[in-house]
Amino acid sequence: MTTIIPVTHATGTADTARCPALLFAAPASGSGKTSLVAALARLHTRQGRRVKVFKCGPDFLDPQIHAVASGQPCDNLDLWICGEDDIRARLARAAQENDLILVEGVMGLFDGQPSSADIAERFGIPALTVIDARAMAQTFGALVYGLANYRAGLPFYGVLANRVGSPRHAEMLKASMPETVRWCGALPRQEAAALPSRHLGLLPAAEIADLSARIDTLADALAETPLAELPPALPFAIPTAAPLPQRLAGRKIAVARDAAFCFLYPANLALLSDLGAEIVFFSPLAGEPLPTCDALWLPGGYPELHGQRLSAQRDLIAQLTEHVEAGKPLLAECGGMMFLFEQLIDLDGQAHPMAGLLPGRTVMGKRLAALGSQQVALPEGALRGHAFHHSRCETDLPPLANAETFDGRPGEPVWRRRRLTASYFHFYFPSNPEATAALFDPTAATPRTSQ
Repeated sequence: MTTIIPVTHATGTADTARCPALLFAAPASGSGKTSLVAALARLHTRQGRRVKVFKCGPDFLDPQIHAVASGQPCDNLDLWICGEDDIRARLARAAQENDLILVEGVMGLFDGQPSSADIAERFGIPALTVIDARAMAQTFGALVYGLANYRAGLPFYGVLANRVGSPRHAEMLKASMPETVRWCGALPRQEAAALPSRHLGLLPAAEIADLSARIDTLADALAETPLAELPPALPFAIPTAAPLPQRLAGRKIAVARDAAFCFLYPANLALLSDLGAEIVFFSPLAGEPLPTCDALWLPGGYPELHGQRLSAQRDLIAQLTEHVEAGKPLLAECGGMMFLFEQLIDLDGQAHPMAGLLPGRTVMGKRLAALGSQQVALPEGALRGHAFHHSRCETDLPPLANAETFDGRPGEPVWRRRRLTASYFHFYFPSNPEATAALFDPTAATPRTSQ
């Protein structure tokens, strides 16, 4: 039977923090989870509450939306990539520092290994299911019943009907509901508040000029639903953890950050700081020079949309070459890696000369080339992360290592030249802090595959 969570609030203890929390799920992608989580975060933030949002699974784009909505970084929760200990620590810290925790699920409620339902059940966070009700009436109730009862023991909070056609439509949907499931309200279709997207998902938050206005519009609508009230306060055990060694103390790490390099896990940046590093951001697109640094990180993003501007940054390319030739660490992930090959072929077939620090080229495609969680064993240690890209790499450079998917299938190659490490693989640094420190430590001894 469905587990209905009563609405109660309590204070924490020395080893437990309590905080209201909900996990937003859906029958499938495209139901409106991201918009509604952002709207609810904004609604409660406007009421003076501090809201922490998490995103299930590896994702760089939805968290950017949630950061704008809540006013603080959005971290990722993935049982395989992050690990249970990492998730428990982040949830406990969030419960200690916030008035509300919201978690956006990934795909459908039970989709994936691990799934959003696994997160909800493992950490006792009640699932609120968002259903796109545009093309249904009484079948809504059958769908609700199935979602609520598919897995025994899943904490199920209730259901929100999204994109409803009229008040009468909402009444029909509510009347079809099982009595054991909480009705959390209905929202009308609001196309003007929809979030725009392109080939890798939603647009980055910085590219949506009226993002706050769209979020506020939906927040106003949610203010008329039961979700305007806080959900239950839940207990989150506070784990004990030893402080990280300051392996990168005194080191300065330069990080590219702009429209071409915008795929950054907040947890990765936080770990580098926790290891003692000083982080300095710069924008290759803006023509900013490489800052004086001991190590460099070029994260993923959209270099394929900015090929001409990146190709014109010859001064920066010379600085990158000098950095690598000096034997300093450089980690280049996905889009950052694409910038370092000799050539990038964009979606229109246009060829753009790139940095030439790696032999070969990357070629954009219209279909997804790779997607999924992976792990790679480097000389520094094993790290977990994921891949998600539409381009392919054409190079004769032999890989240093090859990643594997969580179920043992071949994954992304990792290339290395001196201290330059490059791959389509997006690393989740907290999966192995020691290996991360070694990747960025300029004094660490690492094998060189070529000179």
